[in-house]
Amino acid sequence: MSELHKKTKEITELVFKSSRKAREETNAEPEPHLTQPITWPVECVVGPGLEGAIACESKIGYVNGLKGWLIYRGYDIFDLCAYSTYEEVSYLLLYGYLPTAVQLKAFKKNLIQCRNVPNTLRLLMSFSIEEMNPMAVLRLGTNLMRQEFTYIDRDGLVPKRGKVIGTDEDSIPMETVPRGEEHAIYEFKDSDPFKSKELSKFDLEPAIGYKSCYRLISGVATIAAAIVRIRQQKFPIDSDPELSHAANLIYMMTGKQPTPEEERIMDIALILHADHGINASTFAAMVVASTLSDMYFSVGSGIAALNGPLHGGANEQVLHMLREIGEVSNVKSWYKKSRKKKQKIMGFGHRVYKAYDPRARILRPLAKHLAKRNKESGRLFQVAKALEKEVISTLGVKKRIFPNVDFYSGIVYDSLGIPPEIFTPIFAVSRVSGWTSRIMEYLEKNRIFRPRAIYIGQFNKKYVSLEERTNKTR
Repeated sequence: MSELHKKTKEITELVFKSSRKAREETNAEPEPHLTQPITWPVECVVGPGLEGAIACESKIGYVNGLKGWLIYRGYDIFDLCAYSTYEEVSYLLLYGYLPTAVQLKAFKKNLIQCRNVPNTLRLLMSFSIEEMNPMAVLRLGTNLMRQEFTYIDRDGLVPKRGKVIGTDEDSIPMETVPRGEEHAIYEFKDSDPFKSKELSKFDLEPAIGYKSCYRLISGVATIAAAIVRIRQQKFPIDSDPELSHAANLIYMMTGKQPTPEEERIMDIALILHADHGINASTFAAMVVASTLSDMYFSVGSGIAALNGPLHGGANEQVLHMLREIGEVSNVKSWYKKSRKKKQKIMGFGHRVYKAYDPRARILRPLAKHLAKRNKESGRLFQVAKALEKEVISTLGVKKRIFPNVDFYSGIVYDSLGIPPEIFTPIFAVSRVSGWTSRIMEYLEKNRIFRPRAIYIGQFNKKYVSLEERTNKTR
């Protein structure tokens, strides 16, 4: 047990209590059709937006929405939150197994070294960050990191395309029924394509591979923290090599070293958001990577997708909603009016979960724990608890609508002193480990994504000249 876990046994017990409740309400049986190797081509029912489509096999994460499960590499999310750390979970996601003490030490050292992105921050500060969407700044930051650390766009240093891919033969069968190749059409290894003495003398790196993953896991956190400082008319704070990833994130945002409990709760929040199946942002990142672009552009695409209001940002809206309600005594009337207007209740329901979101199960007691020390947070938590009771009593049984990860995470972040507009960037800070892990796994048997659309337009239309069209409209 780490020193941090020894100092925060109360937090561990809260996680265990949530775990016990979850196990009482669900049974231990995975979905056979979604947890076994595939024989391609595979038959599945596909809805609009590729809902239900099977894109690939994965050993990284499993979500069972009917039972409320979240699994990383075979480990239950409750156990990881109780025993592990974000650094250890990131290693697990990337490599497929929990590290030894020596491996974890080396991994942490890599992450610490990758926290410093001086040129990226210098260039970012030349923009009007105070007037920009923080997610736009975060995405810009990944592009600037790409310039700082890689040679991908350096004139004269770009590797010959033939060293990466052979020809465009992958396009030939794409208009036919997918066959499923035994091996990837293009094999993209971590080291081979870009290795050369000419490039090494510039002390630059390829834009894909495990080093890029380390850069992004650490660098995106540094950029997110810098955004907070710059928006407050303050200079960014240098990272502290003695602090953990979670503690350093809070420190670089607030200028104060967190208490062990604050550090542990942030660490758990990061673990909870690290991966969640092939959601919209993960899919966006994987699609870009499948073209053999690079890790920085791929993660930037994930950030762009997460910025959409249908994906990220709901926890910020939850906080605004709770403040709008104001008091527990207003909950019933507010909820009744909202239902009458058919207004969406932020933080409830999920595209996948038809059970209580396991992440919300863990965040709820953590939000309550933090709310004890702050009157405003305490008031918001009581409003949230009362609203949850109303929603579950009306929609929980009939429509299986329960709190999702966003409902209590906003209260947690607010209690830690994080501004609401930074909630979604924090989501991205955590999810980078999931995005990069999914990309590295997919590239092992890469096949460019190429779904089809059903054409429902017309045929055999006669071309009308511009003159005829113009005269006709007169």
